Amino acid sequence: MSTTSTLDMEAQKATASRRINASPETIFDLLADPSKHALFDGSDMVQSGTSERLRLGSKFGMNMKFKFLPYKIGNTVVEFEENQRIAWAHMGKHRWRYELEAMDDGSTLVTETFDWSTAIAPPAIVAAGYPKRNLEAIEKTLERLAEHVEQESIEHGA
Repeated sequence: MSTTSTLDMEAQKATASRRINASPETIFDLLADPSKHALFDGSDMVQSGTSERLRLGSKFGMNMKFKFLPYKIGNTVVEFEENQRIAWAHMGKHRWRYELEAMDDGSTLVTETFDWSTAIAPPAIVAAGYPKRNLEAIEKTLERLAEHVEQESIEHGA
């Protein structure tokens, strides 16, 4: 299935959506488990994460790698609606948000947004080229997320 993308510099959001052949519950369970994020991360930066299931206010760590440089980042869940929406932010205050909408055919429309309107320094994010780079990573993330949950569905006979 295809992905639709938007880079809205005025609203300070990079967004992509993709219809995935899995239930919102299946997809949300993956999103709410940071230990699984490296399975579908399209930036290739996420290496591993903590394993406690996320909820509103959860603080969780991620082991990351930028090119050859490993680092750790702490995040806080700032939006949470079970099986519908989850978002987290780190010290820069920009957000990564996933929204899930159940479709009549049993699939789910998944929308991921990099939202830098909440960031401490939005001009620095733009100057560093993150909006375009993150949009490309979001597109890859949605593709990998679809591949992962659709393959899991086939393997488990769902």
